[in-house]
Amino acid sequence: MKKKHIAILGSTGSIGTQTLNVIRRHRDLFEPEILVAGSNAELLITQALEFHPNIVVIADTTKYAQVRDALDGTDTKVFAGAASVADVVTMDCVDTVMAAMVGFAGLVPTLRAIEAGKTLALANKETLVVAGQIVTSQARKHGVQIVPVDSEHSAIFQTLQGEAGADSDGMFVNAIDKILLTASGGPLLGRQRHELANVTLEEVLNHPNWKMGRKVTIDSAGLMNKGLEVIEACWLFGVGVDRIEVLVHPQSIVHSMVQFADGSIKAQIGTPTMETPIQYALSYPRRIESHLPRFSFLDHPQLTFLKPDTETFRCLPLAYDAWQKGGNMPCVMNAANEVAVARFIEGRLPFLGIADFIADAMSKAPYIPNPSLDDLLATDANTRALCNKA
Repeated sequence: MKKKHIAILGSTGSIGTQTLNVIRRHRDLFEPEILVAGSNAELLITQALEFHPNIVVIADTTKYAQVRDALDGTDTKVFAGAASVADVVTMDCVDTVMAAMVGFAGLVPTLRAIEAGKTLALANKETLVVAGQIVTSQARKHGVQIVPVDSEHSAIFQTLQGEAGADSDGMFVNAIDKILLTASGGPLLGRQRHELANVTLEEVLNHPNWKMGRKVTIDSAGLMNKGLEVIEACWLFGVGVDRIEVLVHPQSIVHSMVQFADGSIKAQIGTPTMETPIQYALSYPRRIESHLPRFSFLDHPQLTFLKPDTETFRCLPLAYDAWQKGGNMPCVMNAANEVAVARFIEGRLPFLGIADFIADAMSKAPYIPNPSLDDLLATDANTRALCNKA
């Protein structure tokens, strides 16, 4: 396998640090050329001193001097700011981009990477939620392979390998009868609305199966993460929401399934760790050895599946509504969700208020049926401004 040269957008986050775990064990196969962080200068410096990348970027310009001074005397070049994040992914020293920045901020760098013809390991689901039409059409135009990193979408992608029926655009619509998208249910599974009135941030972040960043964990607890993943799956695999069924699977062993036209179902199964789909995305189309413990069915004699409780966890139906309305509405929903989650973390919004906050924004924000990229950038900014007045 030819050595791959990687840019990691979001190297100090959950996916980024786990990507470096994979690279650390396979330095003969992967070279981290570019590390990009938001504001965690300390961890970025530590990573740079270990991996000696060609370039690091700190998006928070106030941290530039700190990073520059710490790496003075090394061969690593230091840049700062959002424009630099978008610029470095186009550089010739990189052939693969791990897009692991959280939220809307990952959209422009992802598009720049696609325009530069880089292979895209996509861990930023918001990119497809907000601008799926633009991202997928640009990927087809530039011949870019998008390999999903989310465990569920990686599972679907893996089960589709070798299946006939992909159309001329490389979509899998003709091969798929139904996608069975699994959800863990998160730390609040089984609770009713009256039990969630005073739920704390600590409770919400106590996910039973997965180690994720705060924003993704909170989204998971309220099923917004699954709503975002439904929209992501529609764009990645060329199917409508009517062909996606969400199943709550508390054990997080079956990462997702695909049912085919003959009724056969293929599943991707394994222990709940993000390092497996990360490694698959980096090594695709090959599989390489993993140090992780092997899954045993004898250790998991019972696997259960439940219908999601959309009366209690109302974010999932909001995502369906956003998809069905289309246009810029998924962008409105995503921006409102990012503001709402930040407020919940700050203690300014109760957990059950997140869905109400998003629904209010979706009812008030101007609707654009066929948005351009500029329209989406404006929608995101305007929705945040609208939300911050609430």
